[in-house]
Amino acid sequence: MTSYNLVSKGSVSASLVHPREVFKAALLANTYAMIVAHNHPAGSKTASKEDLETTDQLIKAGKLLGVTVIDHIIVTVNGISSIRELHPELWRNS
Repeated sequence: MTSYNLVSKGSVSASLVHPREVFKAALLANTYAMIVAHNHPAGSKTASKEDLETTDQLIKAGKLLGVTVIDHIIVTVNGISSIRELHPELWRNS
């Protein structure tokens, strides 16, 4: 089964996300794996320092909870980028 869950609506420059909100729906649905995505309204496909820190937290939390984070996608008007593709070390270190 594939589903979509909106976790947070941020401002133009930031969004506060905590792993408990990200994993809540996944755990209730007995999810085995998930792909996380967020948008960059300004159009940059580059992951920020905060994006990388959040991704690292989510990967580690997922391991503890038994839910694999497959990727974290950044969506913009200019296309998408995969944090896993650009920063695979985050998955190797966890």
